[in-house]
Amino acid sequence: MLLLGPPGAGKSDMVLRLLDLGFMLVADDRVEISDGIARPADGLAGLLEVRGLGILRLPYLGHARLRLAVRLAAGTERLPSPARHDSLDLPLVSVDPARIAAARIVGVALDCALGRATQVAGAFA
Repeated sequence: MLLLGPPGAGKSDMVLRLLDLGFMLVADDRVEISDGIARPADGLAGLLEVRGLGILRLPYLGHARLRLAVRLAAGTERLPSPARHDSLDLPLVSVDPARIAAARIVGVALDCALGRATQVAGAFA
């Protein structure tokens, strides 16, 4: 998945929480996307900036097929309509990164995007 948001939105923090759930990092800050595949930009493979700690080098994937775009934004809708990222043609969901369950919500959204979970109403219905 591709995490989207302005500086300070909580992208790196979300990555840390997703790593705890078994996800793998491609890169923080910037990736190159070609034919639906994300790759780390030169010099950024496996790097993650953790505010208050610094820049860490972590295990990473050299590439990953994108299946979902996640916009980090406060005050997300309760029952959103399905949306797609304009230029990447990926399902797009908004998640409030301040929610305690935010990383788990992102994981469930990916399950929906991959067809491993079904939804009755909302972003994937």
